[in-house]
Amino acid sequence: MCIHHVHCKIFWHKDLDCLVFLAQSDTTVGLLSKDFKKLNFIKQRKIDQKVLIEVASLKILKSHTRVPSCFKSYVRRAKKTSFIYPNNKALRVVKDEMHLRFLKPFLWMYSTSANKTKERFDLSWAREVSDVEVLDCRGLKEARASKIYKLSNTKIKKVR
Repeated sequence: MCIHHVHCKIFWHKDLDCLVFLAQSDTTVGLLSKDFKKLNFIKQRKIDQKVLIEVASLKILKSHTRVPSCFKSYVRRAKKTSFIYPNNKALRVVKDEMHLRFLKPFLWMYSTSANKTKERFDLSWAREVSDVEVLDCRGLKEARASKIYKLSNTKIKKVR
């Protein structure tokens, strides 16, 4: 089993909530933080734009939103799939073991792809804008983004 290697520009920081992590997520290379405004600023988007939330378990998902009854089993079984819930929050339950080992201590984090808006992945740019680089045996590689579905109380619609 792989071990996480963490490369830091910062050796000590009393407030982990404002750090931006560069990590291989369950889908693609991502920037993760507890501060969504910082992620939006880095990607040069509107500061108040909504950002996907990755959660470490279904129990934590329940603290962020209510899953409509008719989609509970679908959400529970889904892998590499994000859902926009009726409260307009976008969340994904992480099931990948390696990424989960990083995410679990935080319980949840905002996540976005590690590229400038509308551009391809650039490792040097991603390293420049992140505070901490988290590496496992997979390294950092661009891959397919998660599927996204929008849920209402009775309907499901594919977004991506």
